[in-house]
Amino acid sequence: MAEPTGAPLPRWHSQDRHVVRLEWGAAGAEALTRYAVASGSPVCAVVVDVLSFTTCVSVAVDAGVRVHPYRWKDATAEAFAAERGAVLAVPRPVGRATGGISLSPSTIRGAAGLRDLVLPSPNGATTSAVLAGTGADVVAGSLRNASAVAEWIVGWLTDRLVATPRPGPGGGPTVVMVPSGERWPDGSLRPAVEDLWGAGAVVAALAARLEHRGGPLLLSPEAELAGTAWRAVEARAGAALAGCASGRELVEQDWADDVAVAAEVDASDVVPVLTDGVYTAHRA
Repeated sequence: MAEPTGAPLPRWHSQDRHVVRLEWGAAGAEALTRYAVASGSPVCAVVVDVLSFTTCVSVAVDAGVRVHPYRWKDATAEAFAAERGAVLAVPRPVGRATGGISLSPSTIRGAAGLRDLVLPSPNGATTSAVLAGTGADVVAGSLRNASAVAEWIVGWLTDRLVATPRPGPGGGPTVVMVPSGERWPDGSLRPAVEDLWGAGAVVAALAARLEHRGGPLLLSPEAELAGTAWRAVEARAGAALAGCASGRELVEQDWADDVAVAAEVDASDVVPVLTDGVYTAHRA
């Protein structure tokens, strides 16, 4: 769904001494993933956009809905949805005015008879679309399903290690964590702490399951930082999420219910896996 967008990644930025790596946003994630794939590694990329794309995806697939991520403000979205008999999510303010489904997990949870949803977003959906073209297996992670995603990754890693028990240099299976971040008004990336926490929740759960096998080379310093950040707020996740910049934005615009849904830590055992451009429900 996307062509390469940047220069080749220098090896010192590749985090290639580690199994679990982390990079922000669509451009960084694409560069890290393409580097690993070009090195012969099978890659699992975990997109994290806690407020709110991957939380929306988690809520939707829990209900059996198929989610089609779509690039933000693409004029073809309406036709794309019509071709698939899908509902096209609208921006939050439009959804509030019309009662329609939007980039709000609360509106998705309350929808009846929903089967296919086209969900555009500037961060998580766009990143998903970019990564779909890299050759990686792509999953949607959030606080709601962090442990389930970690368990699924353990199975994914095990299957690939069995298939290639002695990979060549740089060719072992690789996990790329992708905190999607938000956007400043000029379109530049705003690293968003809620996505660092969401990625960290998956990293921490994964490390707990693999540390006896992975040793010190399991986590890159970037991934390790995310896990540490999550553990710092885990006991007060709801308050931390409501108090961070993105959470305050939603709360002060009367979307506190969406923040509460995003803070449902490990409420779901369902893993959204992107297959042929569609997120569907899987379990570890």
